[in-house]
Amino acid sequence: MTETPTPAPAPHHPYGTPTTPHVTVRGEAHLEADPEIARITITLTARGTDRRTTLDDLTRRNATTLDLIKTYGDAIEKLETGALTIRPELTRHGRAERIRAYHGSIQLTATLNDFTTLGELVTRLADNDLTRVEGPWWALRPTSPHHAAARRQAVQEALQRAREYAEALDTRLGALLELSDTGVHGSPHMAPMGFSAQTRSFGGAAEAAVDAAPVDLEPVRQTVDAQVEASFTLIPPNLG
Repeated sequence: MTETPTPAPAPHHPYGTPTTPHVTVRGEAHLEADPEIARITITLTARGTDRRTTLDDLTRRNATTLDLIKTYGDAIEKLETGALTIRPELTRHGRAERIRAYHGSIQLTATLNDFTTLGELVTRLADNDLTRVEGPWWALRPTSPHHAAARRQAVQEALQRAREYAEALDTRLGALLELSDTGVHGSPHMAPMGFSAQTRSFGGAAEAAVDAAPVDLEPVRQTVDAQVEASFTLIPPNLG
């Protein structure tokens, strides 16, 4: 008995053929959404003529700041410690260099999901000695459903655009050949503000924290952009 050979699949032509024309389209989506998180950066500094004293001051200020931030409980989604530096300030006396002072700094990053407490926390932090607060940076979470919504909308637009081309040729789509994700973009937005407190001429930190009025912060709407490219086969149109 002779077996009938299986026919070889037709070669794939990336640019289509007269019997299997292709259409390639782009789909785009541009969405706006309220931010889900806000980030602030807190830089603590210390200065002294003795290295150990400078480090102790910085350590104490860091502990006080961490304790303050942690009082906000679940509103703080993430709290991270960045770089800690201690560097000498040199001065020249004659031909020799001497250490004039030591400068220390430590950076913290706090991510909040409760914007009602954000203004209060920023004000209390900025009211502390030798403390600089920068931000907020508003953003969506990487897992936000808004990203998926943008991708779906981009695919739907690509499909609709391909159908319109097919209708213009008085034909219809055949099969999907390829779908490429050319990117989903959603960059965080920063409010143009910064706070710093270098010295205090009167009062203590606890009194100032109670008296300071919370800063009124308005969240910035986030934009999410998605783009896809899709290729479809077309039922060969009758162009006669």
